[in-house]
Amino acid sequence: MSMVAGCDVGSLTSKAVIMNNGRIKSWALRRSAGKPEQSASAVMAAALEKGGLSMADISYCVGTGYGRKQISFVDKAVSEIACHGKGARWLVPTATTVIDIGGQDCKALRLDKNGEVLKFVANDKCASGTGRFLEVMARLLQISLEEMGKLSARASAPVTLASTCTVWAQADIIRFLNSGRKVPDIGAGVNNAMAKRAAILANSVGVEPDICMTGGVAKNIGVVSDLEKLLGRKIKRARKADPQIAGAIGAALFAAENRR
Repeated sequence: MSMVAGCDVGSLTSKAVIMNNGRIKSWALRRSAGKPEQSASAVMAAALEKGGLSMADISYCVGTGYGRKQISFVDKAVSEIACHGKGARWLVPTATTVIDIGGQDCKALRLDKNGEVLKFVANDKCASGTGRFLEVMARLLQISLEEMGKLSARASAPVTLASTCTVWAQADIIRFLNSGRKVPDIGAGVNNAMAKRAAILANSVGVEPDICMTGGVAKNIGVVSDLEKLLGRKIKRARKADPQIAGAIGAALFAAENRR
């Protein structure tokens, strides 16, 4: 049995994907904890166990993410930009514009007809407009991340955040709560602020159809809906696999190419 693997070590979550002949055999997603090597080993072990495999079954493994150069068991490290582009094209074969919102950064990529990255821009200076930003806001509202996405549909008068800076946005939310604003209206305001931030990045690379979203925030229906309105285009849903594992999928696809 000859398999390839991709391991994406992010700041908040780590993902591992095992593929065989271009298809996913198994995958795992875990909260990052400790050093990148520890997070990578734990999530890879989980993916191997789910597939009934051992590391001896893996012929080539590629690492990506911020901790990619600190993973001892990978054969090669590839940038997360390249891996997200390749993973997004696998998830949505017609994707030209990719918007990835991860735990600590937000990226926009434009791909050519072969899936190569033509242009990209990233916001990685702070937690503004990232998954971490959403986590902090959800904690303030005392709701889960899953609930946050659904609040937009229940809002009657969404609030407007003065800033997407995490510190200032927290102050805004506390003020809204103290003034009696409803949680759905506040949550909808948070989702909209995220969407506006992502739209700015997407427009800076030149939005062309089809659009694909990757990263954990791609599962937030409130952000996706607001982003579609801001861009004036529909976003193609990733139906082949969880959009949060796009980077690991791309890494596994690079592993398959290198194995040849």
